[in-house]
Amino acid sequence: MIDFKRIEEYSENNRIEAKRALGGLPGSIWETYSAFANSFGGILLLGVEELPDKTFRTVNLPAPEKLIAEFWEIIGDKSRVSENILSKWDVEIHTIDGDHIISITVPRADRRRRPVYIGNNPYQGSYRRDGEGDYHCTEEEVRMMLRDRQERTLDEKVLPHMSGEVFVGETLRRYRAYLKDRHPEQGYESEPEDGLVCRIGAGRRGKDGQVYPTAAGLLMFGYEDEIVRQYPYFYLDYQERGGDGQIRERIVSNSGKWSGNLFDFYLKISGKIVRGLPWDIHRPVREAVANCMVNGDYMGSGGLVMVKKPDEICITNPGSFRIDIQEAVDGGKSDPRNTGIAKLFNLVKVGTRTGKGVPDMYAVWSRKGWRMPEIQERFKPDRITLKLPLAAGSAAGKKTDSLIGLQEYQEAILDYVTWAIYVNEEDVESAIGISEAEAGAVLGRMEADGILIRTKEKAGYRLKI
Repeated sequence: MIDFKRIEEYSENNRIEAKRALGGLPGSIWETYSAFANSFGGILLLGVEELPDKTFRTVNLPAPEKLIAEFWEIIGDKSRVSENILSKWDVEIHTIDGDHIISITVPRADRRRRPVYIGNNPYQGSYRRDGEGDYHCTEEEVRMMLRDRQERTLDEKVLPHMSGEVFVGETLRRYRAYLKDRHPEQGYESEPEDGLVCRIGAGRRGKDGQVYPTAAGLLMFGYEDEIVRQYPYFYLDYQERGGDGQIRERIVSNSGKWSGNLFDFYLKISGKIVRGLPWDIHRPVREAVANCMVNGDYMGSGGLVMVKKPDEICITNPGSFRIDIQEAVDGGKSDPRNTGIAKLFNLVKVGTRTGKGVPDMYAVWSRKGWRMPEIQERFKPDRITLKLPLAAGSAAGKKTDSLIGLQEYQEAILDYVTWAIYVNEEDVESAIGISEAEAGAVLGRMEADGILIRTKEKAGYRLKI
């Protein structure tokens, strides 16, 4: 991740942490280990100190093998560290001008292993890292990570304290009409309501013969006030804004003017959000809307917010990425946060659950020569944002056959700047093969997000210290 021949040029930043470690293994490395694992990864250096001018200097570790043995002993003790996500190749000894130092490369942990925490309590021992260093995770961040560890998604849960009365009859009738149109041979139109609810997975029949809603059924077909009883932060917001930024039209779930559930929200906005746009982007935009609903963490704050502007559509939902962004871009892998909602949309031919949605979307934007979609992940609290440019702009053109979006650009630049220390637009253009205009756009975005800062020493950027 770094060039050890130039160690004196580096300094601590949001992906590099240095410790002298001459008095033994520092206890503070475990906070950084947790922070790197729960964020975007990083590298720990032992036997390295940061000087007053923020540059590094090596100090010789007298017994690096002993430190490594102690490190493996602690990280393997579940009472002290929850997860060991490292392989033996992630911990190395390096010799620099006769000094022995240790590097520990920490990857981002898989969602099934997050949060990685210190001690026995994830709420007390979980950390993340941002431009200001390691910080203690909020309760909401920990709860989100714990929810994502589960193999069965939470929307499959049956809600025995609720009854079939939470369902909006008109919403179910509309959904039934879609089922009849998409599957005329399946007899959905003649199914009694409680039978239909159970058949599609929106409810389950209890031992008492009564039908109880699943969480997916409640979210898709329930009354808004009943949904909020189960999900206090549930909120849906669609906005259309003019070129002056003023709201021209708005639909919110808590207005009291309509049901406020997911399916009716999709029906209300799926035509509006593509109105006036080229026909070939209608399907990927609608699938992006459904994907937002399928992957939203409805226990998280902030709600689902979709804003259509003349030059951009912005879709955001609570939650973090459940698969690696590169896997999403490559396609073929699907790990929805809400499998019940995914099934209900899939039954009416919305979404494919094949993992092809993201690459197909990039392919359409690429063919049009538009600026590529931007995918962003942020913490405090966890939110995913998808930005769909509706014009070519200055950052389009060179890689019109590429399926690479902003998030992948950011990850490639993050690795490159970690190694190179300083970068500018020309460096990035050469290193990862995008245009100088694209490089400038991504570097500017990373600066705005607090990942990079502009440098005074050299014209360009470096990781935030």
